[in-house]
Amino acid sequence: MSEHVHVAGVGSTTFGAHPERTLQSLAAEAARAALADSKVAASKIGCVFIGNFVGGIMTGQELLGPIVAADLGLSGVAAIKIEAACASSSAAVRIAHDLIRSGAEEAALIIGVERLTGAPREALTSAMTAAIDQGTEGLSGLTFPGFWGLVMSRHAHLYGTTREQIAAVTVKNRKFGAKNPLAQLRKAISLEDVIGSALIADPIRKFDCCPGTDGAAAIVLTNAALARRFGSPSVRIAASILTNGPARISDYRDITTHDGTVEAARRAYEMAGIGPHGIDVAELHDCFSIAEIVDSEDLGFFAKGEGGSAVLNRSSARYARVVINASGGLLSKGHPTGATGCGQIYEIAMQLRGRHPNQVPRARWGLTHNGGGTAAAVTVHILESLST
Repeated sequence: MSEHVHVAGVGSTTFGAHPERTLQSLAAEAARAALADSKVAASKIGCVFIGNFVGGIMTGQELLGPIVAADLGLSGVAAIKIEAACASSSAAVRIAHDLIRSGAEEAALIIGVERLTGAPREALTSAMTAAIDQGTEGLSGLTFPGFWGLVMSRHAHLYGTTREQIAAVTVKNRKFGAKNPLAQLRKAISLEDVIGSALIADPIRKFDCCPGTDGAAAIVLTNAALARRFGSPSVRIAASILTNGPARISDYRDITTHDGTVEAARRAYEMAGIGPHGIDVAELHDCFSIAEIVDSEDLGFFAKGEGGSAVLNRSSARYARVVINASGGLLSKGHPTGATGCGQIYEIAMQLRGRHPNQVPRARWGLTHNGGGTAAAVTVHILESLST
């Protein structure tokens, strides 16, 4: 038995600093919004999956699944936390998707939540590097800005990617984010602002980096019968893929090509029956500006080495039709790690409903790409509007 899986409802908090909020309250706010949006009866929810990366480290709170389910008044459900670093909630979506597709569940609630602001920089850095293999690269003092700095330098060496091309990613995404009421950073900036910002891990600069963020996003998934019964908006998941890539830099053949992304994309396109040039709008994991360029190439939107020039020269004949990170991406919207995957699906669902603040006209096909660690846990989701 193979059911079609529908995005019946979505909800989100604003992304930013929420010093007065707990993980549980953020999660519950997004979940209630998604449940209300879906119109699905709470009694139909068979499982509650919480995507969260560092709640235990940053706040001391674990066992989020049963706690949040209880706060929502949901009893007798399977309620657990799922962790895959920055891909935690998108990994949870994959698991829920497969349960519904197999017929094991009719409906599922997936919530991504994180609180990252307010802690000393050293504490946040230590929490984030929990996604690096502590027995090898962790001993070297490697951080994620360091990893992506190596990627940036190598991409520039191999393909001639310029500082201006990479900075253009941030400029583009900040421009989009300025119009997104959920975004943390809502001020447009210039190429000069990015290039002149403080050095973080050469050649990565401050405005090449996404901000650590508080926030939550939630998704209700159902089978087609429930979606029809409750009149939920017509967006279906055409592909849901979770795979692993190299867990250590030493495992990479080429750090400018992320094998997990390439493989997840290949399988997602095959499952959905569509290629990269059929995608209208995409949310990519731009944790750093160079990451969007690498992601866009690995996903097949551009040939290897052409992603940078495509961003700087949007009128180029080689530029794919896809609009990338119309939400502002992680660089503008913010990166509440465990919530990012659900947040991306929220943005694409709103695009496919025709209700996004940066609406892409006649968007039918959307894609999300979410990576955990050094692209070690990678998800790709392809969504289709059934009403366009």
